[in-house]
Amino acid sequence: MEQRRDINEGKIMKILVLNCGSSSLKYRLIEMPGENELVSGEAQRVGPKTTEPSQIIHNNRGQTATYKVEMRNHQSAFNEIMKILTAGQDFQPDAIGHRVVHGGEIFRDHTIVSGDAIDRIEQINELAPIHNPISVSLIQECWRLYTKIPHIMVFDTAFHSTIPDYARKYAIPKQLSDELGFYKYGFHGTSHQFVSQEAATMMGIEHSDLNAVSCHLGSGGASLCAIVKGKSVDNTMGYSPLVGLLMSTRCGDIGASVLLKLLAHFNGDYEIVETLLNKNSGVLGVSGISADIRDILQSRDSKDENVILGLTANMYLWRIKKYLGAYIAAVGRPNAIIFTDTIGETVPQVRAAVCSEMEWFGIRIDSKLNEDEAELPKNIAAKNSEVQLLVIKTNEELAIARESYKMLTNAKREK
Repeated sequence: MEQRRDINEGKIMKILVLNCGSSSLKYRLIEMPGENELVSGEAQRVGPKTTEPSQIIHNNRGQTATYKVEMRNHQSAFNEIMKILTAGQDFQPDAIGHRVVHGGEIFRDHTIVSGDAIDRIEQINELAPIHNPISVSLIQECWRLYTKIPHIMVFDTAFHSTIPDYARKYAIPKQLSDELGFYKYGFHGTSHQFVSQEAATMMGIEHSDLNAVSCHLGSGGASLCAIVKGKSVDNTMGYSPLVGLLMSTRCGDIGASVLLKLLAHFNGDYEIVETLLNKNSGVLGVSGISADIRDILQSRDSKDENVILGLTANMYLWRIKKYLGAYIAAVGRPNAIIFTDTIGETVPQVRAAVCSEMEWFGIRIDSKLNEDEAELPKNIAAKNSEVQLLVIKTNEELAIARESYKMLTNAKREK
C-alpha cells in the first residue's frame, strides 16, 4: 500500500466532509483549524430513478450551480462531486471526514480508517440498516481512490459513550444484553456536542463546565440530550433511533406489551411491525395527514382546527416537555436549554410551548425575542430567567471537520 500523507501538527488542512443520507450526500470542504468553508453542496435523489432527475447543488463562495447527473449510488455521487471539485485544477483534500450513524460497542470513539476498521464496521451494519451500509460502501470507495490521505469515521453515537451504565443498560438479563448488544447508544451526538460547545462559547465558559439540556428537534428525527460538565449523561433515543420523542414518522416511546401485541396481530411478521413503527407512526400516524409538525400546528391554529390535529400537536409537545423536565432533574440546575435543527431553530411556537409553565425551574422565555427572526445564534431568555434559552444552528459537517482535525493532530503527537 502507498505511504499515507503525514500530518504536521498545526498545519492548515483542507478536510472534505461527507454526510450520507439514505438518498443524498452532503459535502463541505473546510479549511482547518480556521474553520473556513471553501465549498459545499448536496447530491440529491441518489439511487434508483425517481420522477425528478438526480442533481448536485454546488455552492462556491456564494455562487450556486446545479448539475444534472445520473447517480446510481453514493459511490457514483462521490465521483461526480469530485469531478466538480477538480474541474480545471489539480485538487486533492488533505483528509476526508465521514459521518457514520452507529458505532455500536466496537467503536466508542471516532476512528482513523484502516483496513481492520472497515472490516469491523461491516459487522455492525444491522444496527443502522438504512444508513451504515451506505456509509461503509462510500468509505471503501474513498479509501480505494484516495489512498495517500487519512480518512476519519465520526460516529453519531460517540458523544454518548459517556452515558453511565445505570442509564445505558436495559433491565433484561445481563447475558442477553451482552450477547446481543442491547444497550442505549443514543443518537444525534455530533449535533448535540456541536451546539453544546457553541453554547459554552456564547456563555463565556469552558465546555467542561457546561450543564445543559440540548433539544435537537428535526423535521424527521428528534432527541433530547442531558449534558453534565460537557458530557452526555442521557439521550432520549436508545438501542435505535426509534424510541424517545414523538417524531415525524417514528412512534417514539411505546409500551413493550404493545410491541408484543402488534407482533401477534401481524402473525409475527417483524418487518411489517418495524415499518409501521418507523415509517407510518409518529406525527403522520396520529394525524393521518402529514408527517411535518409545522403543518399540524398551522392547521390546528386555523379555522379548520379539529380534534385529531390538536391531539397530535399536544402529544408531540407533551413528550418534549416531559423529557425536558426529567433531564433538568438529571442535570441539576442547567446553565442553558438549547434548541436546534429545523424545528428547534425555526418554529417559535414549539419553543414557547415547551418552555411554558416552567418558571419553577427558573425558566422564563421572552416572547418578543422568541418570535423575532434574528440571525442565529440567539438567546431568547427573559431578563429574569435563571436559565439561558439558546437557539443555535447546528452544523454537523463543521463538527465532523473539528473532530477529524483533532483526531489527526492527536495521532501526530502520539507518534
